[in-house]
Amino acid sequence: MNHSQPALMGLARLMRMAFEGFSLMPLAETLKARAEKDPRDANALMDLSTALQLHGLRDAGLATLSLALQTQQIYELPAQQGPSIRLLAIMAPGDLMANAPLPFLVENSDISLTMLYLLPGAPLPSRLPEHDLAFIAMADTSQTHALLEQLALQVPAWPHPVLIHPEGIFRTSRENAYTLLQDAAGVYMPPTAHATRQKLEALCRGEYELSDLLPGGAFALIIRPLDSHAGHGLEKVDDIAALAQYLSASAESDFFIASFVDYRSPDGLYRKYRVVLIDGVPFAGHMGVSAHWMIHYLNAGMVESAAKRAEEEAFMRDFDEEFAPRHALGLRSVFERFGLEYLVIDCAETRSGKLFVFEVDPGAVVHSMDPPDLFPYKVPAMQKVFAAFRAMLLRSAATAPKQS
Repeated sequence: MNHSQPALMGLARLMRMAFEGFSLMPLAETLKARAEKDPRDANALMDLSTALQLHGLRDAGLATLSLALQTQQIYELPAQQGPSIRLLAIMAPGDLMANAPLPFLVENSDISLTMLYLLPGAPLPSRLPEHDLAFIAMADTSQTHALLEQLALQVPAWPHPVLIHPEGIFRTSRENAYTLLQDAAGVYMPPTAHATRQKLEALCRGEYELSDLLPGGAFALIIRPLDSHAGHGLEKVDDIAALAQYLSASAESDFFIASFVDYRSPDGLYRKYRVVLIDGVPFAGHMGVSAHWMIHYLNAGMVESAAKRAEEEAFMRDFDEEFAPRHALGLRSVFERFGLEYLVIDCAETRSGKLFVFEVDPGAVVHSMDPPDLFPYKVPAMQKVFAAFRAMLLRSAATAPKQS
């Protein structure tokens, strides 16, 4: 590693700038100039990659990431004080959704974060960075499968405790999650399956029944490309004609399909919750309220609506007395079925009162970037999450068996 290069800014700092409305392009030009002046300045390339992706220039950002990883595979975010623990994140090349955004969870703390990027087809470094605890931060995608399979063989001989084992990450794919949760107490997840373009087009031609591709499924369907997140390519198709139209407008070859569930509350609005499980204990992440079924926090109009913010405030403030006990059975089922020390759940409530699980993912963003003047209730709620995450790391490093 080139220790003479300027420090890494990192994902949390850059995303906070973007979230607050600053244009990252002047900074991107500065980072580009730094990298051109010193091709060994991998931190400049890594921050440039992040800035480009946050600006919506995904392909340029990924090309820059490739250059960064050719130069250096290890990146450091030092602790603000201490450190009390040295955390090693095992990461994969990819966009901003490819790895758990750990910089948010350890920001301004006494935890130092070292990020080691593994390259497809390449072995682990012969010498690992110094650390007390490793955290496999890769999300489950078709691009990370080979790396996760490689890690599954290496984890048993790891010299220090490891959190988030590959076997658990594999369970979080949408199809595997449905298989695990379809009969779980207190939980509802609609029938979900992986379907190729070829089979879906054959379905549209009448060569298959929907039940052949999605046992127990029925129109309307939710369809999305295989590795998509944050609503990219996600649509509701009400019938065969709409499915055919969706496929004609998409270039993807593989998709997830699931039965659509109308989860509107009696007032006609949809409510989506993000819940964080840390060693099985649930914490409030955020809540979105929208008139549209496809809710993402940034498009739910939370900034514009004091009423929605008041509802989210009540959700977060009363979480331990209201939502968590109401769904204690379902949340416990999720923890027991996935067996992951850290897991983020995007969910709603069915009309019959079950925990309606959309997605489980250790890589979903949990942050404290919202402006405190509009969201004063979020700071204490997020501090609870960050404190619990820190306590889990310290507990795991101190008590987990260490391999020699």
